[in-house]
Formats: sequence, structure tokens, C-alpha cells
Amino acid sequence: MWKQIEAGELTGVQLARETGFQQAHISNFLNRHRGLSLQGMDAVMKKRGFNLFDLVKNEELAPRMAMRDKSEEGYENVILVDSETAANSPLIVQENVRDLLKFKSSFLRRLRPDGATGRANWHRFVLIKIDAREGMSMYPRLLPGAMVLIDRHYTSLRPYRKHDRNMYAVRKDGGCTIKYVELSERTLILRPHNADYPVDVIRMSDIENVADHVVGRVCHVSIET
Repeated sequence: MWKQIEAGELTGVQLARETGFQQAHISNFLNRHRGLSLQGMDAVMKKRGFNLFDLVKNEELAPRMAMRDKSEEGYENVILVDSETAANSPLIVQENVRDLLKFKSSFLRRLRPDGATGRANWHRFVLIKIDAREGMSMYPRLLPGAMVLIDRHYTSLRPYRKHDRNMYAVRKDGGCTIKYVELSERTLILRPHNADYPVDVIRMSDIENVADHVVGRVCHVSIET
């Protein structure tokens, strides 16, 4: 709320009017002179659109964000996020979750991680929706509007299956591009499946490694018909 007040999006008068509290009471609360009852906090959170996830620090939230749905045994919820969040956010907070899709727990458990040094605390599986250009660049393996499941604990360039090329989500322009990836000395070569689209290259500095650019392996593709 302090961020909203500093940005001019909220005032103490407005908050008092929204919640039905006296202005002095809200002013004391905002200035940390007194607290609110649980009922009062519920009223403030409801009016401002906050939930419990907003009150928890990211490092405390991570182990609780496994997104398991206990009411449906054998299935696990996987979060759909935008390309920028998938590429840049090790921990996914509630405000960045666009949707939840169910996957069989047995399927997710079978997926092997590889090369995920330093990513033990990263939220492992995320989904992103592919735009028209990305989809057509990997046609027919992808289509515009497809959703891809990314294993962010798989950053190795070793083939997951023998004689089959991995598709990867790679950081580009602040988000993700989906391509085949090859390494030539200090250069990552990003190849499309569709020969009508260009090859991209990423030249790594001496202190960078593959995992600094590879977001993760595409391990499942869903296409609506």
C-alpha cells in the first residue's frame, strides 16, 4: 500500500472511505503507530485486491508454490506465465500467474533434469503461450498459440532422447524464443525448424555459460484445435 501511496494511486482518505474506518485510525495504521485486527486486515486486503501470497516473501513462498491440487490425486497444477516471467523470474509470485493447467504427476516426475546447477530454488516447470512468429519459426513442431511446458532445471545441450533434437526456451529481448540450440566455441546458435526463418546467434562473454541464456528445455507441447 505504501508503494501505491508513493505512486499517487492511493490516499489514506480513500482507504478510510473504502474500508469504513475512521481516517485517524487508518492514518495510525499506515504510519505504523498501531495495528489492525484480523477482521480489519481482511477488510483492507479485500478492498485493495490483496491476498495472502502478497504478504509472504519470495524466498518463503517458493517451497509452497509446488501448486499441487490435493483434491485431485495424481495431478499437479503447472502455472502459465508470460515469456518475460519465464525467462527472468526464478520464483513465480501469484501476481504473475496467468492460469493453471493440470499435468499428471507421474509424467512430471519422469522428466529428467540436467545441467541445472544453481537452480535448486527455481520454480521448475512453467508454461508459456507461443505467439505467431515463434510458432511459425518452429512449424510444424509448433504452431501459433501453442502452449509449451518448459523444464527450467534442464539447461544442458545434451539430447534428452538419442537422435532427437531438443527444443529450448532461450532468453531474447527480455523474454523467450523457442529454438534448437547449438554451441560453437563461445557462440550459441539458435536454429528454427522452418527454413524460411533466420538463424540467430548469441555470443557469450568469458564469464557467461549456457545456463545464463538457456531458460530450459521444452518438454511438452499443447496445441488447441
